[in-house]
Amino acid sequence: MAAQVADGHVPAETADLSNLIKRNAQVSKSIYFDGSSATASGARKRLRLDPTTGSDPDLNEESLSLRLNAEYADVQTLPEALATKQAAAAGAAVARKKAQRKKTDDQADGEEAATRKMIEGIQESGKATKNGTAGTAQTTALMQIRRPPGAGTGTGAGAGPGTARGQPGQQLIRAQDLHTQPRPDWHPPWKLMRVISGHLGWVRSLAVEPGNKWFASGAGDRTIKIWDLVSGQLRLTLTGHISTVRGLAVSPRHPYLFSCGEDKMVKCWDLETNKVIRHYHGHLSGVYTLALHPTLDVLVTGGRDGVARVWDMRTRSNIHVLAGHTGTISDVRCQEADPQVITGSLDSTVRLWDLAAGKSSGVLTHHKKGVRALTVHPTEFTFASASAGSIKQWKCPEGAFMQNFEGHNAILNTMSVNADNVLFSGADNGSMSFWDWKTGYRFQSLDTIAQPGSLDAESGIMSSTFDRSGLRMICGEADKTIKIWKQDEQATPETHPIDWQPAMSRRRY
Repeated sequence: MAAQVADGHVPAETADLSNLIKRNAQVSKSIYFDGSSATASGARKRLRLDPTTGSDPDLNEESLSLRLNAEYADVQTLPEALATKQAAAAGAAVARKKAQRKKTDDQADGEEAATRKMIEGIQESGKATKNGTAGTAQTTALMQIRRPPGAGTGTGAGAGPGTARGQPGQQLIRAQDLHTQPRPDWHPPWKLMRVISGHLGWVRSLAVEPGNKWFASGAGDRTIKIWDLVSGQLRLTLTGHISTVRGLAVSPRHPYLFSCGEDKMVKCWDLETNKVIRHYHGHLSGVYTLALHPTLDVLVTGGRDGVARVWDMRTRSNIHVLAGHTGTISDVRCQEADPQVITGSLDSTVRLWDLAAGKSSGVLTHHKKGVRALTVHPTEFTFASASAGSIKQWKCPEGAFMQNFEGHNAILNTMSVNADNVLFSGADNGSMSFWDWKTGYRFQSLDTIAQPGSLDAESGIMSSTFDRSGLRMICGEADKTIKIWKQDEQATPETHPIDWQPAMSRRRY
């Protein structure tokens, strides 16, 4: 046999063995190729190689099929849990689309019914009016008629309120605004009760003590005067500032009165001895405003240097320097919950501050001119800011815009609000406005009564505050007087009705 192999002749047994090995390899490959015969044949058709790439295309094709099967067999179908979850998500999406479509249809039906009812009510009120003249005017003023293309003025299709859906005959433009605007509450008008004279300069600051028995005033004559709230008599005069006193605050927990002025000084007065017991040094220029935190023993001041400083009331240490404004800080307010400090500046912005971090948590840039006054509602979590000709209401804690108070076109210096939702605004030209806090309706507008002998330029209102009961409004003015206003007790909703009409559109910025 060795001789035959050496001569180049291969015996038949060896040839049969090689064929058997080759068939065995093919059977092994077919066994390890996972899938049915149809799938395998389809894979061969899809993965057939060019015969020129090898001497045995079937072998190359099968080896490639085996490799692909080994790598991707586990991901050919989704796992059962994932497939179930995907099917459930698809079903939920379909159900959500159906519910949204049904909600949209119901809302459209409701709006169409409300519009039809309003049109019918306006038409009936117009018919009931004498000669129909006033009714026609009212209908024309309150609604704008919109007809579909091709609709006539007769009784044909699309002419009446009972037309089919999708072809409205008459619709009120902005009818939704008329429905959603709330009606303002009735408030009695305010009238002048008392005029107090005694200062020799503009009265720039006011503060009422927690017991509601007296109030303090600071003026351009560099003095602080204590007045009896009931009689208006002068009780005490405090001297110590060397320039205009711009801010006052009475502590509700301590016998302290805090004052600040254009002389860069912040003073703490002991009301038991009527003397200054502490100074707070740090401002680089005049201090225009201050506020006490309602629960913490801290004092916040702001002024011409553009920063608000937070002071420890007892240790006189400067806890925070709230920097961020690029202009004079004209007013500052404190409240219990965040934002605990709110500042308004002549750079036309209002900033909300995180007191714990000492950083700004929000900037309100809606005003076009410098913000001169702020006021915080005593019971609600809202506040208002005022600039020249603009009053805006905001919602805490994020500072979301709520509404505009439109109509007081003057340089506003001061604002105050009481628990009865009465907002007062006073301006540089002596004009005063009283507003309903909820709706922004101005129920009273008047000019202050000038002091005899004063100049026309001295009719400005510099400061204001309500007393603790909210029944007295105290105004400090440029004619060197303090005027106290009260509600007219004789007024009723019949004698002073609300002259209010819902606006077709309201500016929401």
